[in-house]
Amino acid sequence: QVQLVESGGGLVQVGGSLRLSCAASERTFSNYAMGWFRQAPGKEREFVAAIGRSGGVTTYADSVKGRCTISRDNLKNTLFLQMNSLKPEDTAVYYCTATSGVMTRIEGSYNYWGQGTQVTVSS
Repeated sequence: QVQLVESGGGLVQVGGSLRLSCAASERTFSNYAMGWFRQAPGKEREFVAAIGRSGGVTTYADSVKGRCTISRDNLKNTLFLQMNSLKPEDTAVYYCTATSGVMTRIEGSYNYWGQGTQVTVSS
């Protein structure tokens, strides 16, 4: 059982930056591909970014490509999401997730989820 705890969310102005972190309990963190999803009020949860087990491959949603960077530190069992040039439409609860399978954009392929961290972008 992998426990995931997100942090780093908050209130930021348009154009600002935030760095989300996700601490994993699992010592074999490097055995899991990881991802970030988000859910805005009244909307379904959507894919944001994903990263392979070693960190060598990544993929992004078109809506965040060029503005967000996903990374991981396998020695510290931590996943990151650096978000720049934030827009009001980035406002959502951001979830960290892990899969024992390969890196994927598919929500149903992820086995473990964090509780989420709120990101609010004000104009």
